[in-house]
Amino acid sequence: MYSFLRYWTLKRDTSTMNLFRTKKFLYSLLFFCFSIFPLFSQEKGLDERINDAFTPVANWWEGLILHNFFGTGIPTIIILLVGGALFFTFYFGFVNVRHFSTAINTVRGKYDSIDHHEAGNPDLAVEGDVKGTIADESKEGEVSHFQALATAVSGTVGNGNIAGVALAIAVGGPGATFWMILCGLLGMSTKFVECTLGVKYRDVGEDGTVYGGPMYYLTKGLKDKGFTTLGKLLAGIFAFLCVGASFGGGNAAQSNQAAMQLVDSFGMTGGNARTIIGVIMMILVGIIIIGGIKRIASVTEKVVPLMALMYILACLYIIGTNFSFVDDAFGMIFNQAFNPQAGLGGLLGVLITGFRRAAFSNEAGAGSASIAHSAVKTNYAASEGLVALLEPFIDTVVICTMTALVIIIFNGDNTVFDYGGVGGVVMIDGIPAEGAGITAAAFSKYIAFSGPFLTIAVVLFAISTMISWSYYGLQSWMYIFGKSKVSELSYKALFLIFIVIGAAGDMSSVWAFSDAMILALVFPNMVGLLLLFPRVREELNSYLTAISGMKKE
Repeated sequence: MYSFLRYWTLKRDTSTMNLFRTKKFLYSLLFFCFSIFPLFSQEKGLDERINDAFTPVANWWEGLILHNFFGTGIPTIIILLVGGALFFTFYFGFVNVRHFSTAINTVRGKYDSIDHHEAGNPDLAVEGDVKGTIADESKEGEVSHFQALATAVSGTVGNGNIAGVALAIAVGGPGATFWMILCGLLGMSTKFVECTLGVKYRDVGEDGTVYGGPMYYLTKGLKDKGFTTLGKLLAGIFAFLCVGASFGGGNAAQSNQAAMQLVDSFGMTGGNARTIIGVIMMILVGIIIIGGIKRIASVTEKVVPLMALMYILACLYIIGTNFSFVDDAFGMIFNQAFNPQAGLGGLLGVLITGFRRAAFSNEAGAGSASIAHSAVKTNYAASEGLVALLEPFIDTVVICTMTALVIIIFNGDNTVFDYGGVGGVVMIDGIPAEGAGITAAAFSKYIAFSGPFLTIAVVLFAISTMISWSYYGLQSWMYIFGKSKVSELSYKALFLIFIVIGAAGDMSSVWAFSDAMILALVFPNMVGLLLLFPRVREELNSYLTAISGMKKE
């Protein structure tokens, strides 16, 4: 291990040495993972050993975060999340509706001229930076509006849309979909606030690298309002929890579903099958995340739109070929949102299930996406806040709803499986199914090649989410431990190891841990948002004024 760290602390600047470092890092990590296999080969497989160790930790953490609010049966975190979203929606005059078209135009680049970026000489580009724009970029960011959105969407559009929706419906019935959609619509306003603040209070290194997110707007923003100590405390708590969330919801939950889907699709057997899959995914993700935000953005801007489009088209095909049942499906969604079937925990249980799954899926209120949005090239913080409000709409209102419709049409009125499965596990043709397995069964009924297609979709969703969350976690890690090469590589090593842990773990324990980690971010983040939201109004007015001025020219 000493020699491993030594290679990464040597101060070299040549591209040859950088390539050598990357290879050495991946080879060392690969050797470590394979070297521990024999230790678990006697009584239990590696998968079972990892799961046995992980489950108690996951259960304890879930119980701590999802405690009830004064015996009401509603988790405190849900009240804070939904209450904050409602407040922002009304305070900003339904910004999620009124400025939806402005957000679309900003992503399209219609208002880019007001940022006044220099052209530079593309023939003199250095590692993606165009000479003549580096100084400008050090003030304005690293990626475009579209790249920032693609990176953030890749962190939210993941297996929460495939496995998470199935889990919500299996536990809470069709009615959970209604609360997911409502939470997504309200979450658009919260996402607008947190991502505007992320750009406004970001830090920029001497080399132009951007550091942003709740850690920075909590410290700098609350310091401006006279709450210096509170800001530092909340920022530290957020950074610590975000590192944990990157290991959980942004990593372990994704590799878990990808590994399960691959095992089921290829009929793999053996105690270590999922662990081996985890190691392979670890290598693929490692190759990408070594390159930082620009390589991540270059990958996500290509992969995310393609895979999202493929998945949406498949859902639309199933919905279209069963169009006569769509009204029945929506009828079940609305009716059971307020009158759930017996055994599903009542109205409160269905509401909480829907909100939990939506919060995990779109992360509005968690603040994590503002880390990616902070790297955008812009002079106007609110421009990226408006772009960011598209995330919950794409993720929850569109993709999650389509998945829900496919599953509800497939199951009908409990014709295939019974809603209210314990832990999200239901019986389909006498075989237990959970998460992505339920969605896969629905797809396979209507699309002959859906097995390979959904497997590819699950794996791509998982990998794209993991590479985005690696960036979120790294920013938080470096906030705590400092911005050094050793700090960066130590985090990336731990992150990659969690891919293997997630792949080997049991679904219920992995998702319990992941849910709690994502939701825990809401506590420090929402406190900051509720203290800093007046700054967002100032930024919004500034951007809208600039747009109006551009239109008059």
